[in-house]
Amino acid sequence: MRRFSSALCACTFAFAIVASSISAPAISQDDKMARPPQGPEATFYRDINFQGPAVFVSGPNPNLGLAWRVNSIRVKSGRWELCEQTNYRGPCRTYDRDTIMLGSPLRGRQVQSIRPTGWNGSPGEPGSNQSLRGMAAQFYPAPAQNGYRVLACRSQSANASCAAETADRFCASMGWRASARQSLETVRGRVYLADVLCSNTGY
Repeated sequence: MRRFSSALCACTFAFAIVASSISAPAISQDDKMARPPQGPEATFYRDINFQGPAVFVSGPNPNLGLAWRVNSIRVKSGRWELCEQTNYRGPCRTYDRDTIMLGSPLRGRQVQSIRPTGWNGSPGEPGSNQSLRGMAAQFYPAPAQNGYRVLACRSQSANASCAAETADRFCASMGWRASARQSLETVRGRVYLADVLCSNTGY
């Protein structure tokens, strides 16, 4: 009788385990990978093979102020332009993958500015396009279209001239003549329009 009770308990326990494994939803590999892509990220090192002092970057930096040459770089995401002079002045080289040695051994490359280029891993920062409307103008702290923040310059590096043109187009799409003023905001390596004042005078 004891053997029968023990066997019955064992069978009941085993059935409970099987039942719980069947009822629990399986997590597919696609579900694990279904995460929103992150912005561009990279780490560059003083020595070859990712050794020595390192600097992590997730956005543009026009003046690194490095006292040492860069010998290797790990690229987690995006494409990175490394320039020998400040403000992205050349010579410049672009890297989109881990590189254990830049240039000849022990010499590396002089790098004083760095920026991500052509990042298309995500549609950008979500935005609700909230605004404050007056009698003759409308203020947009974070301009957005189709649910995402408006990039300052889609086809080139962000600058004041390109941002003004983009802001003018945004204001026109909202029923105004032009942008009277605008600013730039960098979020996770991408440059967006900010503080745009749309009006019918344009100044």
